[in-house]
Amino acid sequence: MNGVIIVDKPAGWTSHDVVNRMRRILQQRSVGHLGTLDPLATGVLPLVIGSLTRLAQFYTTSEKTYEGVIRFGFATDTYDADGEPLDTVHTNVGTAAQACPELVEGGHPEGRRPDLSLPDLSLETLQNLAARFRGLIEQVPPPFSAKKIHGVPAYKLARKQKEVVLKPVQVEIKEFVILAVEGERATFRARVASGTYMRSVAHEMGQLAGSGAHLESLRRTAVAEFAITQAHTLEEVEQQTRDCHPEAGGKDHSSLCHSEPGRRPGEEPAVSRHEAIEHLFVHPRQLLPQFPSVTADDPTAARIRAGRPINLPELSRARQVKVFHGQRELIAIATRVAGTLFHPKIVFPHSESLPI
Repeated sequence: MNGVIIVDKPAGWTSHDVVNRMRRILQQRSVGHLGTLDPLATGVLPLVIGSLTRLAQFYTTSEKTYEGVIRFGFATDTYDADGEPLDTVHTNVGTAAQACPELVEGGHPEGRRPDLSLPDLSLETLQNLAARFRGLIEQVPPPFSAKKIHGVPAYKLARKQKEVVLKPVQVEIKEFVILAVEGERATFRARVASGTYMRSVAHEMGQLAGSGAHLESLRRTAVAEFAITQAHTLEEVEQQTRDCHPEAGGKDHSSLCHSEPGRRPGEEPAVSRHEAIEHLFVHPRQLLPQFPSVTADDPTAARIRAGRPINLPELSRARQVKVFHGQRELIAIATRVAGTLFHPKIVFPHSESLPI
């Protein structure tokens, strides 16, 4: 079973939890994801299945779009709502907060301000603060993150209450807009390059405001070409296989599904588990839209499957192309090596479902 399916990740689940659940639903070992989401976050989590897990290398720097809520009034040790409130001064900040040093270095705690009421949190004020984060900035990752310190993930040190000092890294925030403010909560929309932590943005917004803040909720609405409108809940995917049963006496451990719920085996033509959920997959021709597509005839497809180069005169200016056999089967990503000669950099073999 080869494909890409977009899951609407539920809150409280790790990305690995979702992958494991999908492995059980599909009875498929080879499942991966295209970009981790924090447990607090919900939304777009693209999963790659079967031989298409090899597509992951093309999505390591994908742009992402988010919607969320920043709560002002106190910061937390994780920079989100899952953490413990902070009451300590902290000056290891990125360039956005450094742009207003009187708020960061003037003694304001990064956590709660027990002696002061909340500062001005008007929409105009927060929009002006948000403008400091747009563009290329230096950002300090959260202490509870996968960034490594001497080979050890920072979150492992933070859980042991050991000091975590992470160096600022350059990130790009292409869009960051405060949409509305209600009391101590501000709703935002952001579009960012890979590697950007919205938790750090919320944390530094609180420092700029002089009140402390944390990320209360986050929803990813897009990753690369994948949008929330394409997403399915795990329950939806499972529903497609709920009426499937192991094939009696079969050696390949495939499953049979029937087109109407309640039908008994033999009453209607059965379809495979893959066919039952295939309509939930992203159409293969929508993948990697930056690469042009070409459809190979049978002899050409055979050459590609054997790892042999092919001539594509009509695509002489392309660096890489997607090669299809028929309308849906992506068989290779080919790279131009000289003139019109392309070599299959990645060949996607057929992948059969295997029992877990």
